[in-house]
Amino acid sequence: MFWADEVAQQLKKRNLPLEWVDDMKTPSGRVHVGSLLGVVFHDLVYKSLKDAGVNTKYTYVFENHDPMDDIPSYLPREIFEKYLGMPLYKIPSPVDGYKDFAEYYAYEFKGAFNKIGCHPEIIWTKDLYTSGKMNPGIKVVLDNAEEIRKIYKEMYKKDLPSDWYPFQVYCENCQKVSTTRVFNWDGEKVFYRCPVDATEWTKGCGYEGKVSPFSDELEMRGKLPWKVEWPAKWQAIGVTVEGAGKDHMSAGGSHDMAKLFCERVFHYDVPYPVSYEFMLIGGKKMSSSKGRGFAAADMVEILPPELVRFLIVKMDIRKQTNFDPYEPDVIPKLFDEYQRYALAYESNSDEEMARIFELSQVNESITLPPQIRFSALAQFVQMPNMKSYIEKEGLEEWAKYARIWVDRFASENEKFTVQKEIPLSAKDLNDLQKKFLKEVSDMMLEEWDPESFQKAIYEKSKELNVPSKDAFGALYQALLGKSHGPKAGWLILSLDKDFVRSRFEDVSNISLKQNNDAPITLLKNTGYFHIDQKVSEKFPSISVGIAVIKGVTIEKIDKNLEEEKERIVSSFSSLTTEDINTIPEVLQYRKLYKEMGIDYHSRRPSPEALLRRLATGKGLYTVNTCVDAYNMVVLESKISIGAFDFDSILFPTVLRFAQEGEKIELLGDSEETSYKSTEIAYFDKVGGYNIDFNFRDSKRTAVTLETKNLYVNVDGIYDISPDQIEKTLKDACDRIIKYCGGEIEVFGIVKA
Repeated sequence: MFWADEVAQQLKKRNLPLEWVDDMKTPSGRVHVGSLLGVVFHDLVYKSLKDAGVNTKYTYVFENHDPMDDIPSYLPREIFEKYLGMPLYKIPSPVDGYKDFAEYYAYEFKGAFNKIGCHPEIIWTKDLYTSGKMNPGIKVVLDNAEEIRKIYKEMYKKDLPSDWYPFQVYCENCQKVSTTRVFNWDGEKVFYRCPVDATEWTKGCGYEGKVSPFSDELEMRGKLPWKVEWPAKWQAIGVTVEGAGKDHMSAGGSHDMAKLFCERVFHYDVPYPVSYEFMLIGGKKMSSSKGRGFAAADMVEILPPELVRFLIVKMDIRKQTNFDPYEPDVIPKLFDEYQRYALAYESNSDEEMARIFELSQVNESITLPPQIRFSALAQFVQMPNMKSYIEKEGLEEWAKYARIWVDRFASENEKFTVQKEIPLSAKDLNDLQKKFLKEVSDMMLEEWDPESFQKAIYEKSKELNVPSKDAFGALYQALLGKSHGPKAGWLILSLDKDFVRSRFEDVSNISLKQNNDAPITLLKNTGYFHIDQKVSEKFPSISVGIAVIKGVTIEKIDKNLEEEKERIVSSFSSLTTEDINTIPEVLQYRKLYKEMGIDYHSRRPSPEALLRRLATGKGLYTVNTCVDAYNMVVLESKISIGAFDFDSILFPTVLRFAQEGEKIELLGDSEETSYKSTEIAYFDKVGGYNIDFNFRDSKRTAVTLETKNLYVNVDGIYDISPDQIEKTLKDACDRIIKYCGGEIEVFGIVKA
């Protein structure tokens, strides 16, 4: 039996006149998708209670009276800093058209959970106070302050002073609540101070006064501390079912404290607790204020509402769930899984899977999903002239999300674009592949459906004795400039027939002489650098650009360089951390890090690290005119560049796997870092002079103001082509010479 149905059956036995389900959130900024868990889990209990014939109600409380205790990273501190410590409902909205700060972010979150089928009645805590419903609880708390202090001591083994009272006044002078301290209660009024040094993150005003703690419809005068307020709210509303995430529900946590207050202060039955684990993004807990994770409103933009709900409904509430849409196949697999659960519902083959599918619906009616694989649909949306087919098959809704996945999350391996000109790589096809292309061109004179054409292409490759990998690779190279792609039959027939026939015939007519033209400058002086054979076998797509620049003069700073840096930085003013997650070059380096067993969240590839500085408003480093010059090229190309003191290197150098026990003293560190045997790095005869391909460099070979000769490298892998490496190396050399002088002595590319 599904867990929510089990809970409903247990609650039904209590035979209460009403099971009141409740959840809550402080709208202090954009609410991340992890907070949807509480909304959905409580919604599941509510709907299971209804299905079990129990009289039930579901409310959601927005804690709009809480203070702003931090400023979200995406808001300007200079505007909102003055509101720190004030209740959210008294702070202006960051966007026009909303009453206050809390309403803006609450409505955004409400819009998200409404879309996924959760429609609780909304309660605003400020209204709960000003309606007078909290006043009886406030009196009970203040009258029993000594008992509350005892409970705090039992839980936390810490004495609270006898003049500590569990109430926070809204200062009559500065309107802050985080800074006030109540030190007496005479049965009618509380006496309080607003100390200047009350907190480290905002200052009080020094005011001292007394005021009634009881709010009315004209004014809210203060609030209970959260751990006391939680049970007071239960009693004021009449809640019988409410839980929270593991951080609140673990032993000694907020819920244990609230339980004691219920039993010994309010004498109210503790609501049935729905406890659940976290959802992680990229293995880390989400944080709204730090901008880590997805906002709930963003999640319903990248996935259909029923898929967002399904993602949560199918979770094991006792285990953490990791969801990272940037990881390969995470979203396509979610769509596939949803289809499997739909099949279980349709065929009655698995009771729990069927129930999960049923509870994942966002409307009362059950809607079965399309049967096409999401991966195929993601290919269709990249093919020209497929719109009519998608519409005919009723795939428009899922196609919209397939397009989003391709644009934002798919790896470069999953993307393709039909090239307007013959790709350079198509010139490397052998004569047998060219003959195959000519035959396929002739086949297109007939009429085909995609599946039949796919089979006919395969049969033609067998007839000509062309290995299927080479045959289909020829089709993809001719059209896409890649060695792989979508179903060839579908791709070809989605294109203009005359264009395809002309392209295949043009490629098949390329002469052998053209075929042998080298598009890049290969490094001739092998005494400087080579790629180890084991690295070449493991990563055959690696290419490294090498340059030696002699006679440079490096300064600490250059006025013209600083002006150019400012222009480049300003061009990235709209860059966000989410944008970085879609940059093709960044994704290639991340893929390599994953292969090396390195968590790219903790060790960022160098281009990504620079881009993240700009996205988080930190700007570029100022190191010296050499490093600052090539860092600008890194930002423009998104490709890794390193420069080293030529005279500190004992040649030859090699890109190889590290060995156990090898260490490196990284620039900026005081202790050595140990390599892992799965990491590739650059080594000379002395040892390693960088780590993890392009993460960080050594102190030993660092470029300083005394450096006279430079050893420069640019590295790429997977879909970062040798052509890109050569262009980036040239740009880096040009920029360095512009600001540091010198002459290029060695220049070229080494391929694995």
